[in-house]
Amino acid sequence: MSSYPVTGPLPSVTLPPDSTSPWPNQARIAVVLTFLVESWSEGKAPPYSPMTSPPRPGTTDRAGIQWSEYGPRAGAYRLMRLAKRHDLPATFCVNARVAELFPELIRQIVGSGFELAGHNYAQDQVLPGLSESEERALIQHSLEILTKVSGQRPCGWLSSTIATTDNTADLLAEQKLLWHGDYNYLDQPCRVPTRHGKIVAIPHSDYADNRVLRGSPRDFLQCYTDMFDFLYSQEPGSFINITVHGHFGGRPLISAVLDQLLRYIKGHPGVWIPRHDELADWVNAQGLDEVAYAQRFAL
Repeated sequence: MSSYPVTGPLPSVTLPPDSTSPWPNQARIAVVLTFLVESWSEGKAPPYSPMTSPPRPGTTDRAGIQWSEYGPRAGAYRLMRLAKRHDLPATFCVNARVAELFPELIRQIVGSGFELAGHNYAQDQVLPGLSESEERALIQHSLEILTKVSGQRPCGWLSSTIATTDNTADLLAEQKLLWHGDYNYLDQPCRVPTRHGKIVAIPHSDYADNRVLRGSPRDFLQCYTDMFDFLYSQEPGSFINITVHGHFGGRPLISAVLDQLLRYIKGHPGVWIPRHDELADWVNAQGLDEVAYAQRFAL
């Protein structure tokens, strides 16, 4: 487990003055919550369903489909309830097909004050392999559905399976989106150039809740408390993106440790927890472009 207890008294930490933090009020660290709600194409199930073996050719994996529907039916609601219990904002990245099948969920997300973002049409319809015109049409179609159902146009996008093309950032900027979450080479959110102007790049999680699918949910807790402790104590101005799926982390066995993790993080001073759009607005307002690690911290 983490060197700090998850429950009980918090450690005494003296925060030294630091002029390198890019966050509001010189916050020691920024943390965002990314909640994913996903749906697969008609008759398809996620290939990693723990409930069944691969179905025989010509048959439908009904158990896998039902397992994946837990997210929009229950898991996403539990994640909203958990975030509200901790008085925290969150961003929900949602397949547009979810909005067609479960419109009441989309309205609940927006009505509860959470951010709604694009996440492809269906989880299995990934962007690589599409022509530029096909990718543009998929992005437009997904945003149109979410806008129609929610009454608000999303301003951000996270591609399903974090799979992108050379055109994705350009096409999202063309749609006047504020932020794009498919970045795994960055430590910090920053503005990146596209053919249609700059868009805010938000680094994604290295260790989402699906990593503990067949293991212990407490591994998720240990991973994030250890990372939080390291960055909080040694690298002021850092950033953590905590990603949770409705059909994984929305289940009680992972929500239980997410509850502990959020309580632990909130117990520390100098933590800024915004929605993705709030984070992106700050990055734009401060004109934050990419800064190499070697420039942030002396070796």
